[in-house]
Amino acid sequence: MVEVGSRVRGFLRNRWLVFVAAMWMQSCAGVGYLFGSLSPVIKSSLGYNQREVAGLGVAKDLGDSVGFLAGTLCAVLPLWAALLIGAAQNLVGYGWVWLAVTRRVPVPPLWAMCILIFIGNNGETYFNTAALVSCVQNFPKSRGPIVGILKGFAGLSGAILTQIYAIINTPDDAALIFMVAVGPTMVVIALMFIVRPVGGHRQIRPSDGTSFTFVYSVCLLLAAYLMGVMLLEDLVELSQLVTVLLTVILIIFLLVPIVIPVLLSFFSDDDETLYALLLPSPRKEEPSASTSSEEQQEVILSEVEDEKPKDVDLLPASERRRRGPRRGEDFTLMQALIKADFWLLFLSLLLGSGSGLTVIDNLGQMSQSLGYEESHIFVSMISIWNFLGRIGGGYFSEIIVKEYAYPRAIALAIAQVLMAIGHFNFAMAWPGTMYVGTLLVGVGYGAHWAIVPAAASELFGVKYFGALYNFLTVANPAGSLVFSGIIASGIYDAEAAKQAQQRPLKCEGAICFFLSSLIMSGFCIIAVVLSLILVYRTKIVYTSLYGKQRT
Repeated sequence: MVEVGSRVRGFLRNRWLVFVAAMWMQSCAGVGYLFGSLSPVIKSSLGYNQREVAGLGVAKDLGDSVGFLAGTLCAVLPLWAALLIGAAQNLVGYGWVWLAVTRRVPVPPLWAMCILIFIGNNGETYFNTAALVSCVQNFPKSRGPIVGILKGFAGLSGAILTQIYAIINTPDDAALIFMVAVGPTMVVIALMFIVRPVGGHRQIRPSDGTSFTFVYSVCLLLAAYLMGVMLLEDLVELSQLVTVLLTVILIIFLLVPIVIPVLLSFFSDDDETLYALLLPSPRKEEPSASTSSEEQQEVILSEVEDEKPKDVDLLPASERRRRGPRRGEDFTLMQALIKADFWLLFLSLLLGSGSGLTVIDNLGQMSQSLGYEESHIFVSMISIWNFLGRIGGGYFSEIIVKEYAYPRAIALAIAQVLMAIGHFNFAMAWPGTMYVGTLLVGVGYGAHWAIVPAAASELFGVKYFGALYNFLTVANPAGSLVFSGIIASGIYDAEAAKQAQQRPLKCEGAICFFLSSLIMSGFCIIAVVLSLILVYRTKIVYTSLYGKQRT
């Protein structure tokens, strides 16, 4: 009985349990990727034109990108309290939108709807921050795989939530908004006491590599399964029973990773070592407060350490302070803001991710203008491609820098070439355009968020990475404001006005997004040029960081 109790306590303190719970939480944290399905409902119910819907999309993107408050609260509050705040924001923001769309409350003015969308979507920044902080502290030597998998599940959440919504089988389109308000809130509240640091640095085991391989396999199988299900639902009229069965299989895929902490806690042969690793260490062995503080300040978005050329420290201290840090050293945000390389990275991200986010936000209108009645299939597909882009972008860019000591930005340029082709494909509106376009734009967009964080840490150091990364994420809503809020929506409304005098304005045909897609394709080419300039300027940094690893 004592042994069972010890194993149960070990299970509850197992860092793999925390990681699996964080994966479940992230699988419903990317509610912003569902905006392409939510926006047609809001537009038709409240009589908005495309420019007004684009304004809601910009508010959504701002909510998703402004994570300063979430980061601060996660540092000063228990993680469960921060998660509770995020859950409350999600419920209040999207819950009020649902009440307005269903006319259960008076419809707020547009600016108030933007605030509600911002509040609701900002809740996911708490989910992301808590999941990353807890898991990176628990897996200090595996930051890359941890962050890649967690961010991948966030990108896949749109497809997961769409499939779960399919079993509701209601004619009320606004039910999707209700599910977005209630579903993630319930999941986060159920898991908020599990997702926490548990002293994972004392739980490192030789089996970690096998466990990560298993999780990666589950992720890829899940993505392939979701893709097959979405294509099946698009091509064949499925009965409700089959839809429920497919959703149950999906949920089983999500639950499978729990076998890792179960096996480690209850079926491990190395019992004595396991208990020593899982039980709290004596107080005398605890690290000092300063050491703990330093561990908590470790960057969580890259496995690249702060390596520098040997001659960096040869200059006198006064001379180094006057000159400031070199690339590869630790930059503060203010020091980075006066560097051309930082702005090259920022502008390249703005043009690339901003144009990709515009497609994500307007998928509903784009598919309807080309004659597709259901936009859910494309929203789900782009979530899957976004997921694979994050996994693949991190994996292949790591090969480039470690095997060839070549700047990571070359992988960013390749992703932007794919996006340029995808936008051009949307403009041409060839047969199958929606399928090919979502593939290319989704993969390219996802790759940005695996490549840029690692590149920023390599060029500007890890000490102040939080501030640097949060500034870079502003490129997302800034790009969306330009491409979606001004260009795409303005052109759409102008074409709709030519076709019919009605409100809400509705455009039909390839002409609706022809010009805006060509413009975004051109800007992606400009992003490629910026990335290649960054490659040229930073070759010496990567040779210093990774050149010796090749010899």
